[in-house]
Amino acid sequence: METNGNTQDTPTQPEWRAVKAYGDTLNDGAMQFSFCLPVPAGRQAEEAAKLLLAKMGMTDPLITSIEPMGPELTFFVAYARCPHSVDYAAIEIPLSSFPVMDMHGVDAFIETNFGHSITVLGACIGTDAHTVGIDAIMNMKGYDGHYGLERYRMVNAVNLGAQVPIEHLVARARELQADALLVSQIVTQKNAHVTNMTQLVELLEAEGLREQVVLIAGGPRISHQLATELGFDAGFGPGTYAEDVASFVVFEMQRRASSV
Repeated sequence: METNGNTQDTPTQPEWRAVKAYGDTLNDGAMQFSFCLPVPAGRQAEEAAKLLLAKMGMTDPLITSIEPMGPELTFFVAYARCPHSVDYAAIEIPLSSFPVMDMHGVDAFIETNFGHSITVLGACIGTDAHTVGIDAIMNMKGYDGHYGLERYRMVNAVNLGAQVPIEHLVARARELQADALLVSQIVTQKNAHVTNMTQLVELLEAEGLREQVVLIAGGPRISHQLATELGFDAGFGPGTYAEDVASFVVFEMQRRASSV
């Protein structure tokens, strides 16, 4: 079994326990901000931006750019110091506990443990029309040298594309007897992703399919914590490749099979 080494990305040096933002000097706490306020540009607007940063707990606020975006809207670029630090060594990433295999490792794992190919459906559900993320995971060419699931010998990868109605995804999952569903959500305005993901879980449960599929969500604002809170098995954010998703799917399938 080959791995890509992603499970060893957490430094263990004790001197890295308390870390702060880094600007010019280690642990100086310097941070950059950009934001808009619904006020006209001017000295009063600048002071409002500084007060806002102070209320956030920042010190030494410096407004470096004030640009009017309209008669009653101003864009700011600011710098300030954050007094807080985080305990880096205490951070736990739930998904780091499984080994990430490369494409050949995943294929061998499926063949050895299941004896047949698995079916994985991918889709951007709801009104989401952004397919870049799901294509990077599903399409044969993949992304950045990481082949997509369509190239995996033991994976029947079905990419349903964008703006897929939730009912259609569930119907296809039943029709194809899918082993896993991959849902991409890029659009997050007004928490549309939360609504779509919740509706998918509810429909799968109503159709009696939830326990039959490994359910995964992905997107720039999708975290493992959010996904599991909404009833998914895992959530993958930026920097995820097909082998990360595929490895989780097959290990989760094996776990379920062994617990029966």
